[in-house]
Amino acid sequence: MKYISTRGNIHKVNSAEAIRLGMVPNGGLFVPENFPIINDEKLKKLINMNYQELAKEILSLYLTDFSEKDIENCISLAYNSFNFSSKEISPLVKLTDNVYIMELWHGPTAAFKDMALQIMPHLLVKSKEITKVSKETVILVATSGDTGKAALEGFKNVDGIKIIVFYPKEGVSEIQKLQMNTTDGNNTYVVSVEGNFDDCQTGVKEIFADIEYRKSIEKDSKEFSSANSINWGRLLPQIVYYFKSYTNLVRDNVIKYGDKINFSVPTGNFGNILAGYYAKKMGLPINKLICASNDNNVLTDFFLTGEYNKNRDFYKTISPSMDILISSNLERFLFDITGNNGETVDKWYVELQKNGSFKVDEDTLNKMNDIIYVSYATEDDTKKEIKKVKNSYNYISDTHTAVAIKAVDDLNNKLYGVTVVASTASPYKFSESVIESILDKKIEDEFAAIDEIAKIGNCDIHRAVKNLKEKEILHKETIKISEMKDIIKKIVINK
Repeated sequence: MKYISTRGNIHKVNSAEAIRLGMVPNGGLFVPENFPIINDEKLKKLINMNYQELAKEILSLYLTDFSEKDIENCISLAYNSFNFSSKEISPLVKLTDNVYIMELWHGPTAAFKDMALQIMPHLLVKSKEITKVSKETVILVATSGDTGKAALEGFKNVDGIKIIVFYPKEGVSEIQKLQMNTTDGNNTYVVSVEGNFDDCQTGVKEIFADIEYRKSIEKDSKEFSSANSINWGRLLPQIVYYFKSYTNLVRDNVIKYGDKINFSVPTGNFGNILAGYYAKKMGLPINKLICASNDNNVLTDFFLTGEYNKNRDFYKTISPSMDILISSNLERFLFDITGNNGETVDKWYVELQKNGSFKVDEDTLNKMNDIIYVSYATEDDTKKEIKKVKNSYNYISDTHTAVAIKAVDDLNNKLYGVTVVASTASPYKFSESVIESILDKKIEDEFAAIDEIAKIGNCDIHRAVKNLKEKEILHKETIKISEMKDIIKKIVINK
Protein backbone atom coordinates (compact mmCIF):
# COMPACT_ATOMS: atom_id res chain seq x y z
CA MET A 1 0.00 0.00 0.00
CA LYS A 2 1.38 3.37 -1.07
CA TYR A 3 0.30 6.85 0.01
CA ILE A 4 -0.06 9.95 -2.14
CA SER A 5 -0.82 13.63 -1.54
CA THR A 6 -4.24 15.24 -1.95
CA ARG A 7 -2.45 17.95 -3.92
CA GLY A 8 -0.21 15.74 -6.04
CA ASN A 9 2.94 17.34 -4.65
CA ILE A 10 4.98 14.44 -3.26
CA HIS A 11 6.27 11.07 -4.42
CA LYS A 12 4.51 7.90 -3.26
CA VAL A 13 5.48 6.78 0.26
CA ASN A 14 4.86 3.77 2.48
CA SER A 15 2.54 3.98 5.48
CA ALA A 16 5.42 4.35 7.96
CA GLU A 17 6.69 7.42 6.12
CA ALA A 18 3.20 8.94 5.93
CA ILE A 19 2.65 8.42 9.66
CA ARG A 20 6.10 9.70 10.60
CA LEU A 21 5.72 12.90 8.58
CA GLY A 22 2.12 13.52 9.64
CA MET A 23 1.40 15.99 6.87
CA VAL A 24 2.76 16.44 3.36
CA PRO A 25 5.67 18.88 3.83
CA ASN A 26 4.58 21.21 1.02
CA GLY A 27 0.89 21.20 1.95
CA GLY A 28 -1.72 18.52 1.38
CA LEU A 29 -2.63 15.35 3.24
CA PHE A 30 -1.56 11.75 2.80
CA VAL A 31 -4.20 9.33 1.50
CA PRO A 32 -4.00 5.69 0.37
CA GLU A 33 -3.36 5.31 -3.33
CA ASN A 34 -6.31 2.91 -3.39
CA PHE A 35 -8.72 1.40 -0.88
CA PRO A 36 -8.79 -2.32 -0.09
CA ILE A 37 -12.18 -3.96 -0.57
CA ILE A 38 -13.69 -6.23 2.06
CA ASN A 39 -15.99 -8.53 0.09
CA ASP A 40 -18.91 -10.58 1.43
CA GLU A 41 -16.73 -13.54 2.34
CA LYS A 42 -14.29 -11.38 4.30
CA LEU A 43 -17.01 -9.32 5.97
CA LYS A 44 -18.76 -12.46 7.22
CA LYS A 45 -15.53 -13.53 8.87
CA LEU A 46 -15.46 -10.27 10.84
CA ILE A 47 -18.87 -10.77 12.46
CA ASN A 48 -17.72 -12.68 15.55
CA MET A 49 -14.34 -11.04 15.99
CA ASN A 50 -13.61 -8.97 19.09
CA TYR A 51 -12.36 -5.40 18.73
CA GLN A 52 -8.68 -6.35 18.79
CA GLU A 53 -9.07 -9.05 16.15
CA LEU A 54 -11.09 -6.79 13.90
CA ALA A 55 -8.57 -3.95 14.30
CA LYS A 56 -5.81 -6.28 13.16
CA GLU A 57 -7.77 -7.23 10.03
CA ILE A 58 -8.42 -3.59 9.07
CA LEU A 59 -5.03 -2.11 9.96
CA SER A 60 -3.12 -4.89 8.20
CA LEU A 61 -4.72 -3.88 4.91
CA TYR A 62 -3.17 -0.42 5.14
CA LEU A 63 0.06 -0.95 7.09
CA THR A 64 1.68 -3.31 4.61
CA ASP A 65 5.21 -2.27 5.59
CA PHE A 66 4.54 -3.28 9.23
CA SER A 67 5.03 -6.90 10.26
CA GLU A 68 2.09 -8.89 11.61
CA LYS A 69 3.74 -8.94 15.01
CA ASP A 70 4.25 -5.16 14.95
CA ILE A 71 0.55 -4.59 14.32
CA GLU A 72 -0.49 -7.09 16.99
CA ASN A 73 1.80 -5.40 19.54
CA CYS A 74 0.44 -1.93 18.77
CA ILE A 75 -3.13 -3.18 19.14
CA SER A 76 -2.53 -5.04 22.39
CA LEU A 77 -0.80 -1.99 23.92
CA ALA A 78 -3.74 0.24 22.97
CA TYR A 79 -6.97 -1.72 23.29
CA ASN A 80 -6.86 -3.38 26.68
CA SER A 81 -8.70 -3.31 30.00
CA PHE A 82 -6.25 -0.82 31.47
CA ASN A 83 -6.99 1.81 28.81
CA PHE A 84 -10.68 1.07 28.17
CA SER A 85 -13.32 0.46 30.83
CA SER A 86 -15.61 -1.41 28.39
CA LYS A 87 -14.64 -4.86 27.17
CA GLU A 88 -16.40 -4.03 23.88
CA ILE A 89 -14.14 -0.93 23.52
CA SER A 90 -16.90 0.84 21.52
CA PRO A 91 -20.16 -0.55 22.99
CA LEU A 92 -23.57 0.00 21.40
CA VAL A 93 -26.52 1.21 23.50
CA LYS A 94 -30.08 0.93 22.23
CA LEU A 95 -31.99 4.21 22.20
CA THR A 96 -34.97 3.08 20.07
CA ASP A 97 -35.65 0.12 17.78
CA ASN A 98 -33.97 2.02 14.94
CA VAL A 99 -31.41 4.18 16.75
CA TYR A 100 -28.32 2.95 18.56
CA ILE A 101 -25.61 4.94 20.32
CA MET A 102 -22.00 3.96 19.61
CA GLU A 103 -20.17 5.04 22.78
CA LEU A 104 -16.64 5.99 21.84
CA TRP A 105 -15.65 7.53 25.19
CA HIS A 106 -14.68 4.63 27.43
CA GLY A 107 -10.97 5.39 27.11
CA PRO A 108 -8.76 7.28 29.59
CA THR A 109 -9.83 10.83 28.65
CA ALA A 110 -13.60 10.29 28.13
CA ALA A 111 -13.52 11.31 24.46
CA PHE A 112 -13.61 9.46 21.14
CA LYS A 113 -10.11 10.72 20.37
CA ASP A 114 -8.82 7.93 22.66
CA MET A 115 -9.96 5.39 20.08
CA ALA A 116 -7.10 6.47 17.83
CA LEU A 117 -4.72 8.23 20.17
CA GLN A 118 -4.15 5.18 22.34
CA ILE A 119 -2.68 3.32 19.38
CA MET A 120 -1.17 6.15 17.34
CA PRO A 121 1.93 6.67 19.57
CA HIS A 122 2.84 2.99 19.08
CA LEU A 123 2.30 3.29 15.33
CA LEU A 124 4.54 6.36 15.24
CA VAL A 125 7.36 4.77 17.25
CA LYS A 126 7.26 1.73 14.98
CA SER A 127 7.15 3.99 11.89
CA LYS A 128 10.36 5.66 13.03
CA GLU A 129 12.00 2.26 13.42
CA ILE A 130 10.85 1.15 9.96
CA THR A 131 12.09 4.33 8.31
CA LYS A 132 15.32 4.23 10.36
CA VAL A 133 14.90 7.74 11.74
CA SER A 134 16.55 8.52 15.06
CA LYS A 135 15.66 12.22 15.30
CA GLU A 136 13.52 13.35 18.20
CA THR A 137 9.92 13.79 17.02
CA VAL A 138 8.08 16.93 18.03
CA ILE A 139 4.31 16.38 17.91
CA LEU A 140 2.36 19.58 17.25
CA VAL A 141 -1.32 19.49 18.13
CA ALA A 142 -4.07 22.06 17.63
CA THR A 143 -7.12 21.19 19.69
CA SER A 144 -10.66 22.37 20.25
CA GLY A 145 -10.54 20.45 23.52
CA ASP A 146 -10.66 16.67 23.31
CA THR A 147 -7.75 15.89 20.97
CA GLY A 148 -5.33 17.75 23.23
CA LYS A 149 -5.82 15.65 26.35
CA ALA A 150 -6.12 12.40 24.40
CA ALA A 151 -2.85 13.12 22.57
CA LEU A 152 -1.08 14.15 25.77
CA GLU A 153 -2.21 10.96 27.48
CA GLY A 154 -1.19 8.80 24.53
CA PHE A 155 2.27 10.30 24.01
CA LYS A 156 3.13 10.99 27.64
CA ASN A 157 6.63 9.73 28.57
CA VAL A 158 7.15 8.08 25.16
CA ASP A 159 10.89 8.02 24.44
CA GLY A 160 12.15 10.14 21.56
CA ILE A 161 9.01 12.29 21.42
CA LYS A 162 7.96 15.71 22.69
CA ILE A 163 4.35 16.83 22.38
CA ILE A 164 3.16 20.45 22.30
CA VAL A 165 -0.58 21.13 22.46
CA PHE A 166 -2.11 24.48 21.47
CA TYR A 167 -5.68 25.26 22.51
CA PRO A 168 -7.89 28.39 22.29
CA LYS A 169 -7.77 30.07 25.70
CA GLU A 170 -11.50 30.81 25.82
CA GLY A 171 -12.64 28.07 23.44
CA VAL A 172 -12.71 24.91 25.57
CA SER A 173 -14.73 23.80 28.58
CA GLU A 174 -13.33 24.16 32.07
CA ILE A 175 -13.04 20.38 32.35
CA GLN A 176 -11.13 20.15 29.06
CA LYS A 177 -8.80 22.94 30.18
CA LEU A 178 -8.13 21.26 33.52
CA GLN A 179 -7.55 17.89 31.87
CA MET A 180 -4.85 19.37 29.65
CA ASN A 181 -3.20 21.70 32.15
CA THR A 182 -2.86 19.03 34.84
CA THR A 183 -1.12 16.54 32.53
CA ASP A 184 2.17 15.30 33.92
CA GLY A 185 4.95 13.57 32.01
CA ASN A 186 8.51 14.51 31.08
CA ASN A 187 7.72 15.40 27.48
CA THR A 188 4.35 17.21 27.56
CA TYR A 189 3.78 20.91 26.93
CA VAL A 190 0.44 22.74 26.85
CA VAL A 191 0.03 26.30 25.57
CA SER A 192 -3.18 28.35 25.48
CA VAL A 193 -3.59 30.74 22.56
CA GLU A 194 -5.44 34.03 22.27
CA GLY A 195 -7.72 33.09 19.39
CA ASN A 196 -10.06 30.32 18.31
CA PHE A 197 -9.43 26.74 17.20
CA ASP A 198 -9.12 27.68 13.54
CA ASP A 199 -6.34 30.11 14.49
CA CYS A 200 -4.50 27.31 16.33
CA GLN A 201 -5.02 24.84 13.49
CA THR A 202 -3.95 27.32 10.81
CA GLY A 203 -0.85 28.19 12.84
CA VAL A 204 0.18 24.55 13.08
CA LYS A 205 -0.46 23.96 9.37
CA GLU A 206 1.62 26.99 8.44
CA ILE A 207 4.50 25.70 10.56
CA PHE A 208 4.34 22.35 8.76
CA ALA A 209 4.39 24.16 5.42
CA ASP A 210 7.25 26.53 6.37
CA ILE A 211 10.23 24.69 4.90
CA GLU A 212 12.84 27.14 6.22
CA TYR A 213 11.48 26.98 9.73
CA ARG A 214 11.38 23.19 9.61
CA LYS A 215 15.00 23.13 8.45
CA SER A 216 16.00 25.31 11.40
CA ILE A 217 14.43 22.75 13.73
CA GLU A 218 15.91 19.77 11.90
CA LYS A 219 19.44 21.14 12.37
CA ASP A 220 19.10 20.12 16.00
CA SER A 221 18.10 16.54 15.10
CA LYS A 222 14.38 17.21 15.57
CA GLU A 223 11.47 16.76 13.21
CA PHE A 224 7.78 17.65 13.32
CA SER A 225 4.81 15.34 13.17
CA SER A 226 1.15 15.66 14.08
CA ALA A 227 -1.38 13.88 16.27
CA ASN A 228 -4.34 15.65 14.71
CA SER A 229 -6.44 13.70 12.25
CA ILE A 230 -4.41 15.24 9.43
CA ASN A 231 -2.01 12.38 10.34
CA TRP A 232 -2.98 9.11 8.68
CA GLY A 233 -1.93 7.24 11.82
CA ARG A 234 -4.68 9.09 13.70
CA LEU A 235 -7.38 8.64 11.07
CA LEU A 236 -6.84 4.98 10.15
CA PRO A 237 -7.78 3.46 13.55
CA GLN A 238 -11.11 5.28 13.43
CA ILE A 239 -12.27 3.15 10.51
CA VAL A 240 -12.31 0.13 12.82
CA TYR A 241 -15.23 1.10 15.04
CA TYR A 242 -17.55 1.62 12.08
CA PHE A 243 -17.00 -2.01 11.13
CA LYS A 244 -17.33 -3.08 14.77
CA SER A 245 -20.70 -1.42 15.25
CA TYR A 246 -22.01 -3.10 12.11
CA THR A 247 -20.74 -6.55 13.08
CA ASN A 248 -22.22 -6.11 16.57
CA LEU A 249 -25.64 -5.31 15.11
CA VAL A 250 -25.48 -8.46 12.96
CA ARG A 251 -24.13 -10.57 15.81
CA ASP A 252 -26.95 -9.42 18.12
CA ASN A 253 -29.63 -10.04 15.46
CA VAL A 254 -30.63 -6.37 15.31
CA ILE A 255 -30.07 -6.38 11.54
CA LYS A 256 -29.57 -9.09 8.96
CA TYR A 257 -26.23 -9.50 7.27
CA GLY A 258 -26.15 -7.24 4.23
CA ASP A 259 -28.68 -4.72 5.56
CA LYS A 260 -27.50 -1.16 5.11
CA ILE A 261 -27.27 1.18 8.10
CA ASN A 262 -26.73 4.91 8.60
CA PHE A 263 -24.29 6.78 10.83
CA SER A 264 -24.91 10.19 12.36
CA VAL A 265 -21.68 11.92 13.34
CA PRO A 266 -21.20 15.20 15.24
CA THR A 267 -18.72 16.88 12.94
CA GLY A 268 -16.10 19.60 13.25
CA ASN A 269 -12.83 18.77 11.55
CA PHE A 270 -14.45 16.07 9.35
CA GLY A 271 -12.07 13.29 10.43
CA ASN A 272 -14.57 11.06 12.22
CA ILE A 273 -17.17 11.09 9.46
CA LEU A 274 -14.41 10.65 6.87
CA ALA A 275 -13.40 7.39 8.57
CA GLY A 276 -17.01 6.27 8.10
CA TYR A 277 -16.84 7.21 4.42
CA TYR A 278 -13.65 5.18 4.03
CA ALA A 279 -15.39 2.21 5.69
CA LYS A 280 -18.17 2.56 3.12
CA LYS A 281 -15.60 2.63 0.29
CA MET A 282 -14.14 -0.58 1.65
CA GLY A 283 -17.49 -2.33 1.34
CA LEU A 284 -19.24 -1.78 4.67
CA PRO A 285 -23.00 -1.66 3.95
CA ILE A 286 -23.66 2.00 4.73
CA ASN A 287 -26.66 3.81 3.32
CA LYS A 288 -26.10 7.43 4.43
CA LEU A 289 -23.62 9.31 6.56
CA ILE A 290 -25.13 12.27 8.44
CA CYS A 291 -22.90 15.27 9.02
CA ALA A 292 -24.29 16.95 12.14
CA SER A 293 -23.14 20.50 12.91
CA ASN A 294 -23.78 23.11 15.60
CA ASP A 295 -24.21 26.88 15.10
CA ASN A 296 -20.86 26.91 13.26
CA ASN A 297 -22.62 25.26 10.35
CA VAL A 298 -20.12 25.90 7.56
CA LEU A 299 -20.34 22.25 6.49
CA THR A 300 -24.15 22.29 6.34
CA ASP A 301 -24.05 25.25 4.00
CA PHE A 302 -21.29 23.66 1.93
CA PHE A 303 -23.20 20.44 1.29
CA LEU A 304 -26.37 22.38 0.49
CA THR A 305 -24.84 24.98 -1.83
CA GLY A 306 -21.43 23.72 -2.93
CA GLU A 307 -19.74 26.83 -1.54
CA TYR A 308 -17.32 26.53 1.36
CA ASN A 309 -17.13 29.94 3.01
CA LYS A 310 -15.34 30.53 6.27
CA ASN A 311 -16.00 34.27 6.10
CA ARG A 312 -18.72 34.19 8.73
CA ASP A 313 -19.32 34.76 12.41
CA PHE A 314 -17.60 32.29 14.72
CA TYR A 315 -19.65 31.05 17.67
CA LYS A 316 -18.42 29.67 20.97
CA THR A 317 -20.96 27.00 21.85
CA ILE A 318 -21.67 24.34 24.45
CA SER A 319 -20.32 21.79 21.94
CA PRO A 320 -16.81 23.31 21.60
CA SER A 321 -15.18 20.40 19.77
CA MET A 322 -17.36 21.36 16.81
CA ASP A 323 -16.56 25.07 16.95
CA ILE A 324 -14.57 24.93 13.72
CA LEU A 325 -14.82 26.85 10.45
CA ILE A 326 -11.97 25.14 8.58
CA SER A 327 -12.57 21.39 8.42
CA SER A 328 -9.18 19.93 7.52
CA ASN A 329 -10.21 16.43 6.53
CA LEU A 330 -12.75 17.69 4.04
CA GLU A 331 -9.76 17.97 1.70
CA ARG A 332 -9.33 14.19 1.72
CA PHE A 333 -13.04 13.70 0.98
CA LEU A 334 -12.95 16.11 -1.95
CA PHE A 335 -9.82 14.47 -3.33
CA ASP A 336 -11.62 11.14 -3.40
CA ILE A 337 -14.92 12.50 -4.74
CA THR A 338 -13.11 14.19 -7.65
CA GLY A 339 -11.36 10.96 -8.64
CA ASN A 340 -8.04 11.88 -7.02
CA ASN A 341 -7.83 15.20 -8.83
CA GLY A 342 -5.01 16.85 -6.88
CA GLU A 343 -4.85 19.80 -9.25
CA THR A 344 -8.48 20.73 -8.63
CA VAL A 345 -8.19 20.25 -4.88
CA ASP A 346 -5.07 22.39 -4.78
CA LYS A 347 -6.89 25.15 -6.72
CA TRP A 348 -9.80 25.12 -4.27
CA TYR A 349 -7.55 25.29 -1.23
CA VAL A 350 -5.45 28.09 -2.68
CA GLU A 351 -8.74 29.97 -3.12
CA LEU A 352 -9.71 29.16 0.47
CA GLN A 353 -6.42 30.49 1.79
CA LYS A 354 -6.56 33.60 -0.41
CA ASN A 355 -10.26 34.50 -0.29
CA GLY A 356 -11.68 32.43 2.56
CA SER A 357 -13.97 30.50 0.24
CA PHE A 358 -14.25 28.21 -2.78
CA LYS A 359 -17.06 26.61 -4.75
CA VAL A 360 -17.18 23.12 -6.18
CA ASP A 361 -18.77 22.22 -9.51
CA GLU A 362 -22.28 20.79 -9.76
CA ASP A 363 -21.09 17.25 -10.52
CA THR A 364 -18.96 17.20 -7.35
CA LEU A 365 -21.85 18.60 -5.31
CA ASN A 366 -24.19 15.88 -6.56
CA LYS A 367 -21.66 13.17 -5.70
CA MET A 368 -21.27 14.61 -2.21
CA ASN A 369 -25.00 14.63 -1.61
CA ASP A 370 -25.40 11.04 -2.78
CA ILE A 371 -23.35 10.01 0.23
CA ILE A 372 -23.85 12.58 2.98
CA TYR A 373 -26.92 14.21 4.51
CA VAL A 374 -26.49 17.34 6.63
CA SER A 375 -28.26 18.89 9.56
CA TYR A 376 -27.41 21.36 12.28
CA ALA A 377 -28.62 22.22 15.75
CA THR A 378 -28.70 25.61 17.42
CA GLU A 379 -27.65 26.05 21.03
CA ASP A 380 -31.28 25.92 22.12
CA ASP A 381 -31.93 22.85 19.95
CA THR A 382 -29.03 21.03 21.58
CA LYS A 383 -30.23 21.74 25.11
CA LYS A 384 -33.76 20.62 24.28
CA GLU A 385 -32.44 17.41 22.71
CA ILE A 386 -30.39 16.54 25.81
CA LYS A 387 -33.49 16.95 27.97
CA LYS A 388 -35.71 15.04 25.55
CA VAL A 389 -33.32 12.09 25.34
CA LYS A 390 -33.05 11.90 29.14
CA ASN A 391 -36.81 12.14 29.71
CA SER A 392 -37.81 9.83 26.84
CA TYR A 393 -35.09 7.18 26.99
CA ASN A 394 -33.35 7.74 30.34
CA TYR A 395 -30.08 8.28 28.50
CA ILE A 396 -27.73 11.15 29.23
CA SER A 397 -25.88 12.43 26.18
CA ASP A 398 -23.17 15.03 25.99
CA THR A 399 -23.54 18.27 24.06
CA HIS A 400 -22.00 16.87 20.85
CA THR A 401 -23.86 13.57 20.77
CA ALA A 402 -27.14 15.45 21.24
CA VAL A 403 -26.48 17.35 18.00
CA ALA A 404 -26.11 14.05 16.15
CA ILE A 405 -29.26 12.58 17.73
CA LYS A 406 -31.26 15.65 16.72
CA ALA A 407 -29.97 15.24 13.16
CA VAL A 408 -31.51 11.74 13.10
CA ASP A 409 -34.82 13.21 14.28
CA ASP A 410 -34.66 15.93 11.62
CA LEU A 411 -33.90 13.49 8.79
CA ASN A 412 -36.04 10.61 9.98
CA ASN A 413 -38.38 10.69 6.97
CA LYS A 414 -35.39 10.41 4.60
CA LEU A 415 -33.70 7.51 6.41
CA TYR A 416 -34.42 3.81 6.33
CA GLY A 417 -33.06 1.03 8.51
CA VAL A 418 -31.01 1.34 11.66
CA THR A 419 -29.03 4.50 12.39
CA VAL A 420 -25.99 4.50 14.65
CA VAL A 421 -25.10 7.74 16.40
CA ALA A 422 -21.43 8.32 17.13
CA SER A 423 -21.27 9.43 20.77
CA THR A 424 -18.01 11.33 20.91
CA ALA A 425 -17.72 12.29 24.57
CA SER A 426 -18.95 11.38 28.02
CA PRO A 427 -21.56 13.78 29.45
CA TYR A 428 -19.18 14.27 32.38
CA LYS A 429 -16.87 16.30 30.14
CA PHE A 430 -19.55 18.96 29.62
CA SER A 431 -21.35 18.61 32.91
CA GLU A 432 -22.58 22.19 33.42
CA SER A 433 -24.30 22.38 30.04
CA VAL A 434 -25.75 18.87 30.37
CA ILE A 435 -27.24 19.50 33.80
CA GLU A 436 -28.59 22.91 32.83
CA SER A 437 -30.31 21.29 29.85
CA ILE A 438 -31.90 18.50 31.89
CA LEU A 439 -32.87 20.40 35.04
CA ASP A 440 -33.48 23.86 33.54
CA LYS A 441 -31.21 25.40 36.13
CA LYS A 442 -27.65 26.62 35.99
CA ILE A 443 -24.97 25.06 38.16
CA GLU A 444 -21.89 27.27 38.00
CA ASP A 445 -19.49 24.68 39.43
CA GLU A 446 -18.43 22.00 36.92
CA PHE A 447 -17.69 19.55 39.72
CA ALA A 448 -21.07 20.04 41.40
CA ALA A 449 -22.59 19.38 38.01
CA ILE A 450 -20.54 16.18 37.70
CA ASP A 451 -21.95 14.98 41.02
CA GLU A 452 -25.45 15.82 39.83
CA ILE A 453 -25.03 13.77 36.64
CA ALA A 454 -23.87 10.80 38.71
CA LYS A 455 -26.95 11.22 40.89
CA ILE A 456 -29.61 11.51 38.20
CA GLY A 457 -27.92 9.03 35.89
CA ASN A 458 -27.21 6.50 38.61
CA CYS A 459 -23.78 5.87 37.08
CA ASP A 460 -20.16 6.04 38.18
CA ILE A 461 -18.20 9.21 37.51
CA HIS A 462 -15.83 8.70 34.58
CA ARG A 463 -12.26 8.23 35.78
CA ALA A 464 -11.09 11.00 33.44
CA VAL A 465 -12.79 13.66 35.56
CA LYS A 466 -12.89 11.97 38.95
CA ASN A 467 -10.59 13.81 41.40
CA LEU A 468 -9.57 16.22 38.61
CA LYS A 469 -10.25 19.17 40.91
CA GLU A 470 -7.46 18.13 43.26
CA LYS A 471 -4.77 17.85 40.59
CA GLU A 472 -2.00 20.44 40.31
CA ILE A 473 -1.97 22.91 37.40
CA LEU A 474 1.32 22.21 35.61
CA HIS A 475 0.93 24.23 32.39
CA LYS A 476 0.23 27.99 32.52
CA GLU A 477 1.66 29.48 29.30
CA THR A 478 -0.51 31.79 27.17
CA ILE A 479 0.63 33.28 23.86
CA LYS A 480 -0.58 35.17 20.81
CA ILE A 481 -0.91 33.30 17.50
CA SER A 482 2.10 35.18 16.16
CA GLU A 483 4.24 33.72 18.94
CA MET A 484 3.73 30.02 18.09
CA LYS A 485 7.03 29.58 16.27
CA ASP A 486 8.95 31.27 19.07
CA ILE A 487 7.41 29.14 21.81
CA ILE A 488 8.12 25.97 19.83
CA LYS A 489 11.80 26.88 19.50
CA LYS A 490 11.94 27.74 23.18
CA ILE A 491 10.52 24.33 24.10
CA VAL A 492 12.30 22.23 21.51
CA ILE A 493 15.79 23.71 21.32
CA ASN A 494 15.78 26.21 24.19
CA LYS A 495 16.14 29.27 21.94
